Amino acid sequence: MYRIDPQDIEIVRSAQRSKTVTGEFKNGKLRVHVPAHLIKSEEAYYVAKVRERVELRETKQLLNAGDPLLKRAAELNAEYFAGKLEIASAQFVTNQNSLFGSCSVRRKTIRLSHHLAEVPEWVRDYVLMHEMAHLIEPGHGRAFWDIVNRYPRTQEARRYLKAYARGEQPA
Repeated sequence: MYRIDPQDIEIVRSAQRSKTVTGEFKNGKLRVHVPAHLIKSEEAYYVAKVRERVELRETKQLLNAGDPLLKRAAELNAEYFAGKLEIASAQFVTNQNSLFGSCSVRRKTIRLSHHLAEVPEWVRDYVLMHEMAHLIEPGHGRAFWDIVNRYPRTQEARRYLKAYARGEQPA
């Protein structure tokens, strides 16, 4: 995940600003504009919020540079689906914290949580396979699992993700 060093944060207080807090990230520096009347604890709270939002945006951009998930999905499509799936996009997102992945069948888009950038590739491949299977079978019935189970490490990946979700160090 992209991190902004606290030394690279500049706080700009403005008497013209009454309520809004904004931030801009340029040349590796985060400039946060805050109302002049804020007390230090409020300022720290808002600066942390802006920093988090910018870090997530930068993380998403870095992870998706060069479309790595779409390329990997194309490889899995060729290997397990005979290239028959149509995938409009596959990308990491930073707003999925309780799901590992999601698929819009109508739009043919796949979204994976940015947290999956930290897991081994074979686990990420399983999640991609799971979401790609939804393009054929939207529900989680037997036909869906028959498709997902084409991936040889399905059970191992599911155990890994269950441990990961509990905050354990998966084996």
